[in-house]
Amino acid sequence: MTRTFPFRARGRGVRRLPGEMNKTEAAYAEQLELRRLAGELLAWWFEPMTLRMAKRTGYTPDFVVMLPDERIEFHEVKGFMEDDAAVKLKVCRQQFEWLGPIVLVRKVAKRDGGGWKLEGER
Repeated sequence: MTRTFPFRARGRGVRRLPGEMNKTEAAYAEQLELRRLAGELLAWWFEPMTLRMAKRTGYTPDFVVMLPDERIEFHEVKGFMEDDAAVKLKVCRQQFEWLGPIVLVRKVAKRDGGGWKLEGER
């Protein structure tokens, strides 16, 4: 039997398994589902693919979203942005621009009105 143990990623706590949403991603998934039910988008998927950027380097978008006109957007949900993640996102936007925009999604604090801020939409 194979046992898995949680491990620490750069001292930020226990890392989640692929395919499992963190709290911020789960809250955004609820928002996407409300938008789908309202007809604002056709469909959404959580971590459905990994795009290969270079040897041993890939990018797995948090969400792939299909808009009503059937355009595709990649939504990356971040509570905070590390330097390496910002560089990877910039490179992905350049390398995979033909697939659709990569949108950075941040949760807006309740004291600032709440909701979601989307950066990088076309």
